[in-house]
Amino acid sequence: MPSSSPIWVEAEAPLPLIFCKLCLSECPPAATSRLLTCNCVFCTSCLQQYVQLAIREGGGAPITCPDMTCLKTAALLDSEITSLAPADQAQLYQRLKFERGVQLDPSKTWCPVVECQAVCSVAPSAESQPVSVACPACSAVFCSLCRVDWRDKHSCSERQPLTVASSQDSVNVGCDADAMVKQCPMCAVFIERDQGCAQMLCKSCKHTFCWYCLQNLDGDIFLRHYDRGPCRNKLGHSRASVMWNRTQVVGILVGVSIIVLVSSPLLLLASPCILCVVCKPCKGKKKTKKREISQPDSTV
Repeated sequence: MPSSSPIWVEAEAPLPLIFCKLCLSECPPAATSRLLTCNCVFCTSCLQQYVQLAIREGGGAPITCPDMTCLKTAALLDSEITSLAPADQAQLYQRLKFERGVQLDPSKTWCPVVECQAVCSVAPSAESQPVSVACPACSAVFCSLCRVDWRDKHSCSERQPLTVASSQDSVNVGCDADAMVKQCPMCAVFIERDQGCAQMLCKSCKHTFCWYCLQNLDGDIFLRHYDRGPCRNKLGHSRASVMWNRTQVVGILVGVSIIVLVSSPLLLLASPCILCVVCKPCKGKKKTKKREISQPDSTV
C-alpha cells in the first residue's frame, strides 16, 4: 500500500484590524462599512447610530461623511441610508428631504388648505413681489407670500410678519429685530426663537448667525460681535458667563500649544529609538538573505 504522507495546509494570515474614527477602536473588516462617495471606513454599528441621529436632528438635510477631516464632502447615497437605518426612519428621511426641497425651492410652495397640502408652482416675479398661486389639486388661489386667499388689489405687506433675509451678511436692526420667526441668511429656512441666547445655529445648513442683525458668526469664537454695535449686550447671557466662555476657549488653545511644545522635544529625543526599532526587522531580513545565498555555495 502506498504510504500516506501528511498534507500541510498553510493557515491564512488574519486580516488587519481597521481603526474607526467614531468609536476610536479597532474592529475586524467584517464589522465595518465603506462609504461609496469618499471610501471612508467606519464601524457598521457606529454608522447606523450616526445616520439615525442625523435623520432625527437634520430635518432632511444631506447626510455627509462623519469624518471632519474628509476631503470629499459628498452626501451619503439613498441606498446607503436605507441599509444603515430602519425602514421607518428611511421613509421619514425621504419625506423630510422632499419637504426641505420644497421649502428651499423659490418656485414651489405648499397649498395652505389643511385638507390638501399639495405642492404648487410659483411663477417668477420682479423684486420678490407677491403673485397668485393656483393649486392644481383643490383649485384654491392664494398669495405666494402671506398664503391667504388672493383677491383683487391684494396687498400682503401688512400681513407678512416674517423677516426676509437680505443678500448681504447682515441687515439693519429695526422694528423686526425682535420678531419670533426669521429666515436663515444662508439657506433661507424659517427659524423660530422662543427663548435662549441670540447666537443661532441653523439645523439645515449649520450656519451660525446673530438673531437680531443676521450677521455671520461662524468665525467669532469669542462672541466679540456683542461687545459693540447695535447688538451690544444682547447675547442673552450675563457678562460673567461670556467671560467664562472666553476663558475656556483661551485655556483650550493654550493647553494645546503647551502639549505641542512639550511633546516636540520628546519626539526628537525618541526618534533614534524609533528608527532602531524600525530598522531591526530590516536587519533580520538581510541576515536571512545572506544565509540563503551562502547555503548553495557550501553544497557545491
